[in-house]
Amino acid sequence: MTSLITSIVIAALVLITLVKTAVVVPQRSSYVIERLGKYSKTLDAGLHILIPFVDKIAYRRSTKEEILNIASQSCITSDNVVVEIDGVLYIQVQDVMKSCYGVNDYYLAASQLAQTSLRSAIGRISLDKTFEERDSINAAVVGAVDEAAREWGIKVMRYEIQDITPPESVMHAMEQQMKAEREKRAEIASSEGDRQSRINRAEGYKQEAIELSEGEKQKKINEASGHAQEILLIAEATSKGISLIADAMAAPGGKEAAQLKVAEQFISEFGKMAEKSNTMIVPADMANVGGMVASATEILNKVKVQQ
Repeated sequence: MTSLITSIVIAALVLITLVKTAVVVPQRSSYVIERLGKYSKTLDAGLHILIPFVDKIAYRRSTKEEILNIASQSCITSDNVVVEIDGVLYIQVQDVMKSCYGVNDYYLAASQLAQTSLRSAIGRISLDKTFEERDSINAAVVGAVDEAAREWGIKVMRYEIQDITPPESVMHAMEQQMKAEREKRAEIASSEGDRQSRINRAEGYKQEAIELSEGEKQKKINEASGHAQEILLIAEATSKGISLIADAMAAPGGKEAAQLKVAEQFISEFGKMAEKSNTMIVPADMANVGGMVASATEILNKVKVQQ
């Protein structure tokens, strides 16, 4: 019986020794080992053997990127408007030993430093710019926290603002301003459209007037050209007719025929004058029709000589 109890005790001691001695560290984790209360070493992922009752695991750290929710806080802008802002901080343990011995709680330390840095960054800008310059605010918080967190073995990866909530009165004023801005843009767009429409119509009227004037100009040119051609053709025909008459007069009996034709034409035209009017002017030498015919014949002879 005594030997059985002794065996059980020995087996228990061996089991405890194995538990205290063999340590398996998971991937992306690190364990800090203290020997007799003093830092000894840092264990990375894998199987490790410790000295029983001498070495102990003092801290367990994850080297993966971690997310810290930064609680909502009140910040005052440069134009004295109070806004509620919350965000998210991404951190990663770079030096395991410093994260254990450099600060008591690096989660709390990083969170508090992010809040104070955010208040400082918001205090330097106006309310309108808090919505426009999120990237610069995030960069300012990351820079401030990362500089202090180096002593803690912590690397600040990034910071993102989640929500910016101004007071209700400010929200209402901003909505009114946005509404007025939208109405202003609508009025400008409408006026620009009307202006462009008027310009287009004026350009159309101008082009139409130019086309009409060009058409009228071409019409007058064509009419003038036609009239000039007509005059030229009449002159050529007249000249040809006179030449033919002169040639005919040079032929035998031509002179007598011309005199007869002139006399007939004179009597015919004189008769037409009598038909159209009750009043008629009679030449003084009306009885001397032969003299008139002789005068006309003399003119035709002169034309022939000139030709």
